[in-house]
Amino acid sequence: MSELALTHLKLSHFRSHHTADINVDARPVAIYGPNGAGKTNILEAVSLFSPGRGLRRASAKDMARRPESIGWKLTGVLNSQERLHEVETQSTEGAARSVKIDGKPAPQVALARLARMVWLVPSMDRLWIEGADGRRRFLDRTTLSFYPEHSDLSLDYEKAMRERNRLLKAEVRDTHWYAALEAQMAKSGARIHANRVVALQRLEEAQASSETAFPTASLELMQSEGEMPPSESDLADALSESRFRDMAAGRTLVGPHRTDMYGVFTAKGVPAKDCSTGEQKALLISLILANARALKEELGESPIVLLDEVAAHLDADRRAALYDEICSLGAQAWMTGTGPELFEELGERAQRLFVNEREGVSGIERPSD
Repeated sequence: MSELALTHLKLSHFRSHHTADINVDARPVAIYGPNGAGKTNILEAVSLFSPGRGLRRASAKDMARRPESIGWKLTGVLNSQERLHEVETQSTEGAARSVKIDGKPAPQVALARLARMVWLVPSMDRLWIEGADGRRRFLDRTTLSFYPEHSDLSLDYEKAMRERNRLLKAEVRDTHWYAALEAQMAKSGARIHANRVVALQRLEEAQASSETAFPTASLELMQSEGEMPPSESDLADALSESRFRDMAAGRTLVGPHRTDMYGVFTAKGVPAKDCSTGEQKALLISLILANARALKEELGESPIVLLDEVAAHLDADRRAALYDEICSLGAQAWMTGTGPELFEELGERAQRLFVNEREGVSGIERPSD
């Protein structure tokens, strides 16, 4: 099997980094340094070699180094599918980021076909207890890792829904105005739902077929009101029938944008939202690892894995178990932590970067591995 890896990363005016040039191999990358030094900014840069707004979900303007705010540029070399690809993504003066692959302009979705990524960041620790929006984002990020076209489906659905909501708020009653929008929502929405169902099935299969030191989660899709109409025709009918109720609410009340992901700690039969903080974190790690295993089974190569401050809340045994699973996957995992002791269990299986900040500028050193 081939090894997916980002072997070269160059940052220019990105976040706290004025310039940085990083060369690594396919082994895990352990990044350590004090808080605020710019470690997570490196992970965010790596995440932008996939579609979307990166692991912080920030705007292109917010990623620019300040006070210059002239824009930013990331270049890298991806070893993917036994080929090397030069990838460039940048934003100038807050404009939407552009992408080039091997010197040619490309849509962002092309990045998903080139490199699959999964990540876990501290903001996701509240996944099980926050609102449904966060769980849908997690669900769609997972689904996108299996279906690169999923982001386009979501954009098509949301665009049509915004137009429909505008009509609802204006109390437009002419059915002809709604028909085309609802047809588009039904077409995209049914595929969104079908993709999500398969993605969760693959996570559960990956959990069930592997030995892991982390607890497994049983997952289920739920709707805030009734069942999600499973087919395109069913969803189109549901949207049509719901117009007057939606008009009273001023928004669309049926569809995949109302889906929630319900999780249960399988061994205990306890809802994830009622588990301890440590158990909730362990369940998240388990799902990320399952996602990576499922992708390797399907594609023949592990995704790039981004883990921000994940080791800080694990004891030595759990850290060792996590690192063992990452290495057995053959995944290039980019991981951050405050000190080198958090990565001792990796030994020579990983390469290390030390990040420090001086006078507002992040610097990167390569200590001996």
